[in-house]
Amino acid sequence: MQTNFSPTQLRDPDTANSEAVIRKCVHCGFCTATCPTYTLLGDELDSPRGRIYLMKEMLENEQKPTKEIVTHIDRCLSCLSCMTTCPSGVNYMHLVDHARAYIEERYERPLPERLLRGALARLLPYPRRMRAALRLSRMVRWLEPLLASIRITRPFGAMLNLTPQRIAAPARTKSASAAGFRRGRVVLLQGCAEGVLRPEIRAATIRLLTRIGFDVDFAADEGCCGALTWHLGRKAEGLASARQNVAAWKKEMARGLDAVIVTASGCGTMIKDYGFMLRDDPAFAEDAARVSALAKDISEFLAEVELPPNRDVRNVTVAYQSPCSMQHGQKIGKEPVDLLRAAGFRVEEPTAPPLC
Repeated sequence: MQTNFSPTQLRDPDTANSEAVIRKCVHCGFCTATCPTYTLLGDELDSPRGRIYLMKEMLENEQKPTKEIVTHIDRCLSCLSCMTTCPSGVNYMHLVDHARAYIEERYERPLPERLLRGALARLLPYPRRMRAALRLSRMVRWLEPLLASIRITRPFGAMLNLTPQRIAAPARTKSASAAGFRRGRVVLLQGCAEGVLRPEIRAATIRLLTRIGFDVDFAADEGCCGALTWHLGRKAEGLASARQNVAAWKKEMARGLDAVIVTASGCGTMIKDYGFMLRDDPAFAEDAARVSALAKDISEFLAEVELPPNRDVRNVTVAYQSPCSMQHGQKIGKEPVDLLRAAGFRVEEPTAPPLC
């Protein structure tokens, strides 16, 4: 795709990168077949190709974002299926992230949207705040019909409706030593929402890793991976989270580290991109690249180490569908299915590749 960015515009590293991404697009339209929003809505502007046109015009002409442009870009799920489909290697993820930051800086959203997005950014990345908000939500859940009937509070009514019935105990954050022969040491991402909503995932991961010979530690100063604020277009907050984690894991890397283990695929996609995000930060660029190289989804890590045979599973069938952030963001393919089969499970997968 032809571009007309000025030399002055291209001095900005984000703009220069976006220009390079846009120029790779050849208008082929392969992405439309795997885009969930285009498949559902049938609007070219809700396809990756259509959004690239919108983002090009907005960035190139330094336009003030309009409601129409913001609506179409907001509808993007960042499933990144288009990146897997694209034959030209268009890094749509980096382009749409730049566009979201541009919109956040220049567009005045309606009050309900500002309230909702502010609440998400101030609650979800912080486990203690999120747990307190969930407890409060359970107490006032009876207000959901009233909130849903008022336009300005409708999003909060929807959030109350999604409040889990049970709030689990906090996830474990204490180090655990390898059982028997020690094969190495890993740091496990504490994360934010997963540790509150599904602490059993962390517990099972610790049991498995220690059982196969790995010490499991937690970085004391680690925080949210930054994905939530980053995808909201809050660039400064996303970068601050990335720097905080890189600094925390740098201390762990100095003690010897085999991997930073991630159990939430969206977080894995984010952390593996730290090297790109902090590429122009002289204080963090090198360490961020090292962190990105060490980051491994738990299934990816287990596929790389030799697991002991498991004869405890008999005649158990499970269904497996890979998260889009794992398939398309991290490019992890059949490793999880192979692991399940090696463990003795019969695995059923979708007969056709599912949309996000």
